[in-house]
This record gives sequence, C-alpha cells and structure tokens, in this order.
Amino acid sequence: VQLQASGGGLVPTGGSLRLSCVVSGRTSYALGWFRQAPGKEREFVGAIRRSGSSPTYGDSVKGRFTISRDNAKNTMYLQMDSLKPEDTAIYYCAADLTGGTNVVWDWWGQGTLVTVSS
Repeated sequence: VQLQASGGGLVPTGGSLRLSCVVSGRTSYALGWFRQAPGKEREFVGAIRRSGSSPTYGDSVKGRFTISRDNAKNTMYLQMDSLKPEDTAIYYCAADLTGGTNVVWDWWGQGTLVTVSS
C-alpha cells in the first residue's frame, strides 16, 4: 500500500493550495488529512468516507478547507483557501484500510510541506 501526498509549496497569506493524496495497492475506506507544525502535536485537519458524503473538519480549518475524493482515481484532495501563517506545517494523508464502524488510521503517507508566508 502506498499513499503519495503532493501539492505543497510556498504561498502568501490569503492564498490557496490544493493537495492531492493518491492511494495505491488496496481499497481505502475513510481517508484523512493531518498536519504537524514544528514543535507541535499532530493535528487533525479533516476526513472523508468512501461515499464522499459529510466530510469532517478540524475546528481550525472549518470554512476554509474542503476535502473531496475521486474513487475512480483513488485520489483525495484538500483544497485550502484563505491560508494563514499558522497553517504552515507538513501535511500527511492517512487511510482506513479496514472499513469498520470506527475509523482506524492504519496507513500513512509521507508528508508534503505547506509554508504560508506572512
């Protein structure tokens, strides 16, 4: 199984970026985004179930970030708008490969760095 995140980069405050996460090797159920800034704990950004309905978001990104997925392409996206310097972090995608009632993040990809300049 591989999760390949991409799309990170340097963007000014107020700008936008779209991250992608391609999943290969296994069917994924829920997919999620997490981030970790230097010196901070890993933070939940958002998640989406295989159906694509009712994605959930962390409080710090609600209303600014949008998660979507294209199951035909085995890809999840994170559209990030109105970016702030505090959004600077390494962004990781994760997959639930089990599909049980409770989501279990049992596979992680490498991160992609997002830097928001002030």
